[in-house]
Amino acid sequence: MTDSQLRRRAPLHRWIRRGFLAWAVISTLWLLNTYRTRGIDQALLASDANVSVQRSRDSLAFLPTSAGAPSGLVFIVGAGVAPDAYAPLLRPIAAKGHPVIVVALPYRIAPLEQHKEAAVSRARAIIEHEKSAESWVIAGHSLGGALVCRIAGDAPSRVKAMVLIGTSHPKRIDLSHARIPITKVFASNDGIATVEMIRSTRNLLPADTRWIEIEGGNHSQFGHYGHQLFDGSPTISREQQQATTRAALVEALSSR
Repeated sequence: MTDSQLRRRAPLHRWIRRGFLAWAVISTLWLLNTYRTRGIDQALLASDANVSVQRSRDSLAFLPTSAGAPSGLVFIVGAGVAPDAYAPLLRPIAAKGHPVIVVALPYRIAPLEQHKEAAVSRARAIIEHEKSAESWVIAGHSLGGALVCRIAGDAPSRVKAMVLIGTSHPKRIDLSHARIPITKVFASNDGIATVEMIRSTRNLLPADTRWIEIEGGNHSQFGHYGHQLFDGSPTISREQQQATTRAALVEALSSR
């Protein structure tokens, strides 16, 4: 190839690189906006006479201000989603007297295995050392569901039940002989954890697992954030979907 030909191709390569960089930036900003918390009443994130809201880098806690129920909830968020996005779903549970601690993921998406293990370790530390409850229900949405499955396989004695929400997990962990009650909440229009994916792993859960299908719900409406890429379209409101999910969580907390 001659020098003149190389000179003609150089600008083309530069424009290709610039186009790819622009696409990467736009795609990243679009994804960040998709997962951005939205539609939250800020009063849900402030303490009042009944619930104390405590925030750290690793978690968001809703703690009843008076002695309440003996069981609490440890909830791990979905990938890319901030703990705040689950406040409408979870704070009402604290108002019923159950401590609720929402565990954040490192770097929001826990990109590496070490980050996923860090989130699991955070949840385990709460279960083992937090004194606001005598026993705990573990729960998680999407990737958070996959991570609480790691705890359920060898559940500490203070874990009384598990609720999996909008997740196709467990996929590689056999929990068919788990010693704790398990509830699986899923949505008919979920395009991320589809009904088919969930049914395909049914044999990895105990035969007495409680299955709750939310007709018309999707993946994104389990929290308060944007519509995820590839997710289905809901035919029920976010409030309806979360009310059903919350009822399943409260039932697990209230069971003996």
